[in-house]
Amino acid sequence: MAAEPTKPSGARRDDTPAPWDDPGPLPSPPHLVRERGSATATKPQKHADMVRWLHPTQVLRTGLDAVVATVFGARADHRLIEAVVRPQAPFFDYSDEAGADGDLWLDYVSDIGDGWDSTYAVARLLALPELKLPEEDGKTVHITPRGRVLVFGGDEVYPGASRETYEERTVQPYEAAMRRSQAPHPDLFVIPGNHDWYDGLSAFMRLFCAQRWVAGRRTRQSRSYFALKLPHDWWLIGTDVQLNSDIDVPQVEYFRNVAEQMGPNDRVILCNAEPAWILAAASRRNKGSYLENNLEYLEEKVLGRRICVFLAGDLHHYRRHEDDTGQHRITAGGGGAFMHPTHAPAAPVLRDGSTLRKSFPDEATSRKLARKNLLLIRYSPLFGLITGLWYLLLALAAYAEVGSLGLSQLPQVVTTVANNMVNRPWTLILGLVTVGGLTGLADAALGKWRALLGGLHGLAHIAAAFCVAWGGVYFTVSHLGICPVLTPDGAHCADGWMHLAGKFLFSCGLTFVGGFLVGPFITGLYLWLCVNFFGAHSNEAFGSLALPDWKNFLRLRIGKDGVLTIYPVGLERVPRKWKPTGAGPLAPAFDPDDPKATEPFLIEPPIRI
Repeated sequence: MAAEPTKPSGARRDDTPAPWDDPGPLPSPPHLVRERGSATATKPQKHADMVRWLHPTQVLRTGLDAVVATVFGARADHRLIEAVVRPQAPFFDYSDEAGADGDLWLDYVSDIGDGWDSTYAVARLLALPELKLPEEDGKTVHITPRGRVLVFGGDEVYPGASRETYEERTVQPYEAAMRRSQAPHPDLFVIPGNHDWYDGLSAFMRLFCAQRWVAGRRTRQSRSYFALKLPHDWWLIGTDVQLNSDIDVPQVEYFRNVAEQMGPNDRVILCNAEPAWILAAASRRNKGSYLENNLEYLEEKVLGRRICVFLAGDLHHYRRHEDDTGQHRITAGGGGAFMHPTHAPAAPVLRDGSTLRKSFPDEATSRKLARKNLLLIRYSPLFGLITGLWYLLLALAAYAEVGSLGLSQLPQVVTTVANNMVNRPWTLILGLVTVGGLTGLADAALGKWRALLGGLHGLAHIAAAFCVAWGGVYFTVSHLGICPVLTPDGAHCADGWMHLAGKFLFSCGLTFVGGFLVGPFITGLYLWLCVNFFGAHSNEAFGSLALPDWKNFLRLRIGKDGVLTIYPVGLERVPRKWKPTGAGPLAPAFDPDDPKATEPFLIEPPIRI
């Protein structure tokens, strides 16, 4: 049984009562079901799979979320309300929280709450009391304890925030990893990302800003941003950039007051939800002045040269940049969401001169993984429903009697279809919608190639729909030769309307099947070309694959000598099968039972600052 919680020595700096008493009854262990084909491997019932971003319903939901967030996000800023009604400590004091050896350990993880396997795999490593981390050479092994503080760095759930999705995709895997803890109990601090903002931050505030217990950890903040005072003149700042990559004025004032508490030699770890340094390096727009962006104002005018380390997620990989002064910018968004490429958007050198020092996975592996888009239907099989229906719609719009015409009569086929299109203006409109829509959806990162590649993508689908429909009609009319519909007596129907209707429906079915198979290949080919040769569509190209592997998180140590050491932890392949441990609430409920899974290791040697 876990020891009773006690108030930490790092006292709160406000009068808000905190629930230092018992965190409540133990949650019931998840019901276990056996994996088919395995005698031991088990998973929780109704475990969450990776979000399938190209599933038809998810495509619609994502579009609606984006529209609602764009229209209402800036006009319903929850941060302005919380600044008035939610008092928060000027900072949370951990400066006297060092252990017996004089060290304070912290963990940082971002972009969690996707599929069970990837999310739980990382949550389990974070929950273990001790983690042995070999370097790449396998000779040096570092023994690291669990962090006294865990920081969620943004996007705590996918695809969008709600009480149910947080429970299913975030809380359940983390509580399976650790339901209770012993004193001194670890604390949890959380900054929101854009996916947390899709419901206006309501579910986020209820879960993380109400001083609740989550997976054996205490949540202490009452706002969506915070400041931690750490030993030996270190600070950790967590910002909330909402949906516009900016912070509100009350938040700037909060951090201005924090900066007034800092000494001249104090150093800052700044946690943002987005790696602005990579986005700026990949952008073709000129950088504005600090007055045009409160986040830049905070970085340059409020905290200034105190910032030694920038941490961010949002891009689901590990990349570290460093400048000549030793300032580090680390992107570590590997907490559970699908993997993003490390070669796109390309950022070998940032605007401030920082250079890329390490990527996980490396760029060669990233490019190789992008080729999986050529088999897009394997990773997003139901995306074919969209292309199949659209191809059928295009075929019906330009329907012509060309079933008896073969390849040798291609000019006649094209002429006949073209005449039908001229006589049916709405057919031209549908074609323009296809080309114009895909051109509009083309990534702005394509620059001057955007209109050309987007237009070619649309034309490729139109040409494919033409070929598929023509092939279906030709096969039905010229080779099948009979009506696929049977009369009640079991004989094939005679020539007439039933015969024609049967052939028509059968050719429609072939067109749909052809679109189901060909459409995803064309889309996958387009995404592969864009991400590997133009550095564009990185989100779409890898979101479509929903790869659960190549996870990462950071373990930080502030030593008694005042040196900050960062251990970047990588997990190349997460387990797909699990076995119950039978352990109590202080230990993970499942251990890996997958021989193909890999062990955690250090992505690069520890970074000392």
